Amino acid sequence: MFTEVARDLAFMRCAMVNVAAIGDRSRWILVDAALRGYGATIRAAAEARFGAGARPAAIVLTHGHFDHVGSLDDLLSTWDVPVFAHRLEMPYLTGRSPYPPPDPLAGGGAMAWLSRLYPRGPYDFSTHIRTLPDDGSVPEALGWRWIFTPGHSPGHVSLFREADRTLVSGDAVITTKQESMTAVMTQRCELHGPPSYYTIDWTRARESVRILAALAPAVLVAGHGQPWAGEAMREELYVLAEHFDALERPRFGRYAAQPAMADESGVVLLPPDPLPRVLAGIGAVAATAGLIWTARASIRRHMAA
Repeated sequence: MFTEVARDLAFMRCAMVNVAAIGDRSRWILVDAALRGYGATIRAAAEARFGAGARPAAIVLTHGHFDHVGSLDDLLSTWDVPVFAHRLEMPYLTGRSPYPPPDPLAGGGAMAWLSRLYPRGPYDFSTHIRTLPDDGSVPEALGWRWIFTPGHSPGHVSLFREADRTLVSGDAVITTKQESMTAVMTQRCELHGPPSYYTIDWTRARESVRILAALAPAVLVAGHGQPWAGEAMREELYVLAEHFDALERPRFGRYAAQPAMADESGVVLLPPDPLPRVLAGIGAVAATAGLIWTARASIRRHMAA
């Protein structure tokens, strides 16, 4: 069920990812669409909060990764509503381009190593998808504005309400260590930049965190992790913004030094993938260790004889 976090803002955890509802019974929007298989859960939660037969005036996507659009088809089969995203997300939401491959070498942890198995599209929501307004307004959500926060994806956006400094950050800033299966399961609250394995431009991700920190949010609802409010959260955000490269930027990985390049047509340039070389190196070390073990075992047998 949706849990209220601030005035006319509620969130719901769907396995490892959150969705949010902004508004009241007269008009509301859904932010993101969770993993596949959560359509019925989201509809039931919406009816519990907004009344029988409730449906949003619109769905706004912070970005289009699989864990944020997984139930969108299901929801649209019942809710015939417009879906809004940034123009640089359009190639991945209209069937033109898959997202850049994830980087399992970034961040460490089981979730990172499993990332090669995650779907990366392209998805096709052409009949419903619309581009967010250029003026920064959030459709059907008075008082909110969208903020361009790329890095995790080419067209990632966050949502902000100036009146009470409430921030819906998507994956630009999150409140759990998403690379760690243990952290995801326990929802240990700690501030981080975007999930490493799916972040394709670390310089832009850093600048996005700095933009959000400059807003001095009072309440933070992230795409992953628990909502967080108050001075402690702000201080953590300031530290993250100031020391982002030391705290978050991976030292090694496909996008650590060179970003993926994308435009309105989709992905145009990918840096080389170091994973095959890493696996080959691990294999060579393992083979050498095996030969040494075999040789030592043979010597011990001869000495025993």
